[in-house]
Amino acid sequence: MVNPISPAFARNRGCDGVLVLKDGDYMKNGNGLKRADQQEELLQWVLFQLTARRGSFPFWEELGSRLWQLGRLPQEARSSAAAQYVKEALGEKTDLTVDSVELSQDSQGKIDLTAYLSWNGRPLAATVQIL
Repeated sequence: MVNPISPAFARNRGCDGVLVLKDGDYMKNGNGLKRADQQEELLQWVLFQLTARRGSFPFWEELGSRLWQLGRLPQEARSSAAAQYVKEALGEKTDLTVDSVELSQDSQGKIDLTAYLSWNGRPLAATVQIL
C-alpha cells in the first residue's frame, strides 16, 4: 500500500512539496504557506509515525507506533521497548536508520522520547512526548 502521507505520494500527484504543519496548523511563509524541503518532510513523517497510535486506523493497521503502550510496561523495560517500537514504526524507510533512542522524564512525570536517526549520511533527531 502506498503511504498517502509520504512526500513521494504528494510529488507523484503534482504537488511541489509537503506543507509544513506546526501544532496542527499550516505555517505561513509570506503570502503563502511554507513548503518543506526533503529533510523537513522526512522529519514530519517521522513525528507523525511516532505519535499516531499503531492499530487505531481501520484498514491500515501498520500505520503509527506502539509508543503509547509504554505506560503499561515496568520502568526497567521501557527503554528497550521504546527502541523496538521506534524501529517498527520507521521500518518502511530503507534509507533511514535508527541509531539510538533515549527516554527522559521531567518532574511532573511526563516522558519525552528522542530518536537519533541517520538519513543519507546525515544525523537527525526527533523528540516526541509520549506519556
